[in-house]
Amino acid sequence: MLKLLALLILLFSCFALADLPKVSAGTIERLAHFSSALVPSRHVDIWLPPGYSSTDNQRYAVLYMHDGQMLFDGSSSWNNQEWRVDEVASALIASGTTRPFIVVGIFNGGARRHSEYFPQQPFNSLPEAVQQQLYQLQRDSQQPLFSDAIYSDRYLKFLVEELKPYIDSRYQVHTDAANTFVMGSSMGGLISLYAISEYPHIFGGAACLSTHWPGVFQQDDNPVPAAFFAYMRQKLPHPASHKLYFDYGTATLDAWYPPLQAQADAIVASKGYNADNWQTLRFEGAEHSENAWAERLPLPLSFLLGQSKEAKP
Repeated sequence: MLKLLALLILLFSCFALADLPKVSAGTIERLAHFSSALVPSRHVDIWLPPGYSSTDNQRYAVLYMHDGQMLFDGSSSWNNQEWRVDEVASALIASGTTRPFIVVGIFNGGARRHSEYFPQQPFNSLPEAVQQQLYQLQRDSQQPLFSDAIYSDRYLKFLVEELKPYIDSRYQVHTDAANTFVMGSSMGGLISLYAISEYPHIFGGAACLSTHWPGVFQQDDNPVPAAFFAYMRQKLPHPASHKLYFDYGTATLDAWYPPLQAQADAIVASKGYNADNWQTLRFEGAEHSENAWAERLPLPLSFLLGQSKEAKP
């Protein structure tokens, strides 16, 4: 029985590895069905830039990215789009625009994505009756918006206490906050902001593209953005040691964001952030899609990783 179980695990892993995204630069290594005591297991794809070696003395910064199945290969994504991370990152590193870095792409939880990425403390600050109303929302006629109770605190703990120690022990990386970053879009933008706010000693910078400030899919009588902004006033990390990048388009779902991003920007400015450690960029006509985020990906990568800092191995 044990031999059969071992064989099944081996076959399952082989199928997962056979489905690796195709990249045009660098290489992908997959942690197939990476197990966790905190969240459901999932694939984690690690992109290593051209020239990466586990035997030399070169150390790399680390960028943790959410929605890992959308980053490298549009032929395997649900909408045939991708962030083009391998092409963009390799070009920036080769030109010297950024320091060398690897990318850790964490797959989302599928139907659980909203429950994983919705910042938990702002949600908990809402009246219980409002929380229950939000839990009743539907993504469509077939699927609830939240398939589970929100567990983003456990998701972040998974990143910090389970995944990061594994990456730090297996790859040639710097481990300090000045060389550890987090990035995502839409709900992934929210969880990236939440990550740097909850773990400022772990993450030195966050890039939040097309941040979904509404939290849900309604604009009127929505108490969620106010809860996010109240949280930001309390928990944003210190600007002397952290970087924040935001952007947004003006088409499709991004058309909701300009007035909300303006409120977020006012809070960031009030905390002492300036052009050295904060950017918010507007992209006229840009839509809410991986194609749009790929077009402007060089900007957040250059902002977060463009200036070398002393690091601890």
